[in-house]
Amino acid sequence: MLATLKTEYKIDPKRIYAMGHSNGGQFTYLLWATRGDVFAAMGPSAAAPGLLWAERLKPKPALHVAGENDPLVKFTVQRRAMEFVRKVDHCVIEATPWAKSGPITGTLYESTDGTPFVSLIHPGTHTYPPEAPALIVKFFKEHAQAVEGRKSDGLR
Repeated sequence: MLATLKTEYKIDPKRIYAMGHSNGGQFTYLLWATRGDVFAAMGPSAAAPGLLWAERLKPKPALHVAGENDPLVKFTVQRRAMEFVRKVDHCVIEATPWAKSGPITGTLYESTDGTPFVSLIHPGTHTYPPEAPALIVKFFKEHAQAVEGRKSDGLR
């Protein structure tokens, strides 16, 4: 799909991002594991990486949207996923406030190698919060990717 988009539109290779909610969030983790070098940052929501490919994640700026009362992807599962990503991204333990919008609280975990993690936590359920897109765009705008020396992904 990206190869087709690149033939029809001007695509900035430093600003290609993946984001998805629920099954789309899990697919975002799968893209990260299998094609992570294509993306500048990742933004899964209401999801967790699959056990068979989670170990293939490489450091990458990421955020995760999670509802504390999600009945489908339990918050405890998402919390473990976020903790795992913070380890992958070599994040510091101390968190700092990042942004707040409506019921969503954004928390930043800086990284020792430039791959920070932001958690966007809300008190809701599995429903995608309407305030999330603006915060995700803010995060993505803060994280363009350096493409020099990046190995070919076959999409250019």
